[in-house]
Amino acid sequence: MKRSINWMSLLAALVLVAAACGGTSDADQASTTTAPTTTAAPADDDMSDDDMSDEEMSDDDMSGEEMRGHTISFETAGWPEFAGGAHYEGWLIIDSTPVSTGRFNVVDGAIVDLDGAAVDHFSVEADTSAATAVVITIEPANDSDPAPSDTHILAGDLVDGAANLTISHAAALGTDFAAASGEFVLATPTDGDHTNDEFSGVWFLTFPGPTPGLVLPELPDGWIYEGWTVIDGTPVTTGTFLAVDRSDDAAPYSGTVRTPNFPGEDFLQNAPEGMTFPTNLSGATVVISIEPLTEDNPLPFALKPLVGPVPADAELEPVSYPLSNADFTALTGTATIG
Repeated sequence: MKRSINWMSLLAALVLVAAACGGTSDADQASTTTAPTTTAAPADDDMSDDDMSDEEMSDDDMSGEEMRGHTISFETAGWPEFAGGAHYEGWLIIDSTPVSTGRFNVVDGAIVDLDGAAVDHFSVEADTSAATAVVITIEPANDSDPAPSDTHILAGDLVDGAANLTISHAAALGTDFAAASGEFVLATPTDGDHTNDEFSGVWFLTFPGPTPGLVLPELPDGWIYEGWTVIDGTPVTTGTFLAVDRSDDAAPYSGTVRTPNFPGEDFLQNAPEGMTFPTNLSGATVVISIEPLTEDNPLPFALKPLVGPVPADAELEPVSYPLSNADFTALTGTATIG
């Protein structure tokens, strides 16, 4: 019968024989004493980057291509400039949650930070691969609220890392105002005398009637309509409003008689500096603007859906004059994730 060999015992015996025959050389000894003793790492730590799954890789381990999508840049066309501290802020919509891309302003069509320095792009501390849309808001001066304001001016869906930004997107104003229309009459109903100074008031109604003179879409939160009469080159407000069949919110220049249930204004008293009321509005321009509630500016905002002239030969009898629909296609932009 053959006997099995105990290989472990044989190996141990050979080691003892080698030691008895003179041991290691000086070089071998030095190598043995300087080599550090280490504990074997767990199997996972032995894995190379190539062996790791996408979920196990950190941002620091990811290649430039895999890091793609952590910056965003904007191109603007027709974006109004702000003064007095109001500014824009970009937002990525990620899992239905807005994530800020940074605050900025626009000067001569160029993106600048709130200190006026040019900005090429913004860094985003989020997984931009999950973003579905981009929204641009108007934020008030000294804004300390980390959430977006209600005043959304532009928005667009992200497709292949880019978005075309428009006011008509559902996350912005939701319309291009192409269906807006309007009429106005010249009259001064708040002086109680329908024979004097009738060329010194503008009311957004139709005659005969009266019926509402404006056809305007309902505005989303953060916005309000405002009427204006441009007198000798200076815009003078007729008041802000949301409903076309009710009085607007102020009557700073009107008389003492109750105002009609329509937006409008009589320019009879309390004239701004440099003007004289009553006045003759023949040759003036009448405007309906859309105003952001986050900006405090005495001048009309850039969004003016309706504009119309007062004829130089305006008639004394009440006549409805038309307002023309303005073109908003110049106010656009793009957002690109880089």
